[in-house]
Amino acid sequence: MEFAVKPLSPSLAAEITGLDLARPLGDDVFGAVRQAWLDAGGLLVIRGQTLTTGQHIAFSRCFGPLFGEPGQPPLQDTVGRYLHPDHPEIYRVSNKLEGGVPMGRARAGTYWHSDVSFRDRPAAASILHAVEIPAVGGDTLFADLAQAYTALSDTMKRMLAPLRAVHDFAVAAATQYARPIVVEKDLEGANRSVHPVVRTHAETGRKSLYVNPGFTSHLEGFAADESRAILDYLYAHATRPEFVYRHRWQRGDVTIWDNRSLMHYAVADYGDAPRYMERTTVIGERPQ
Repeated sequence: MEFAVKPLSPSLAAEITGLDLARPLGDDVFGAVRQAWLDAGGLLVIRGQTLTTGQHIAFSRCFGPLFGEPGQPPLQDTVGRYLHPDHPEIYRVSNKLEGGVPMGRARAGTYWHSDVSFRDRPAAASILHAVEIPAVGGDTLFADLAQAYTALSDTMKRMLAPLRAVHDFAVAAATQYARPIVVEKDLEGANRSVHPVVRTHAETGRKSLYVNPGFTSHLEGFAADESRAILDYLYAHATRPEFVYRHRWQRGDVTIWDNRSLMHYAVADYGDAPRYMERTTVIGERPQ
């Protein structure tokens, strides 16, 4: 199976055409796809896909175990209502109704974050299939935390090197989730972890920042105002325009992003226009 790879920006993101993910790829082809993903800074768009939910899951499993599959941990309990009723590996992002009930979380991800960073083994890849999209709007922004780290001064890099940050689902629960839908079990510690502020990518060896406004609570060992000042600087630095790629969705896109070196923001500017997407989330390694 032959495919073409085209960059979507000078340093982050590429698109693939000529692949049919509904068919098994084989080890050689998947290896080439995975390498293209890594070479593109961890953001790959595979165009023109018409997948069943089962085919989406089968492709995603090539990247590793999935949150929600048998024998693996689920996402936090709050999102249970947004999981596919027959496939707990699938998190549904949608403003559509099914029998008068929301099919998915309509305005998911409207803040800068890296998926599931509050777990001891947070997300590696997230794989989102655009089944139905608005004619205009609903873009997703991606910030390259590896580029952002590289651009820091050597003095700042030395200061950050030993630091660790607390990631806690309660941060998002307090600001991004409606209080009535948060399950108390979500706030009992299973969704709280400590990770290095600078992590080394397990596959590429590149260093990147690993903090995000959505889930990072504070830096260990600092007073609250000191921690906030450092984190706010890093967030502003990481979201400078030269580090950000804006993805304009096409129906049938399968977009794969690497939460180990990227954070993202879903732009909720499409009003009531129908939108339906399905996402799988690959369990990663402990950040080092």
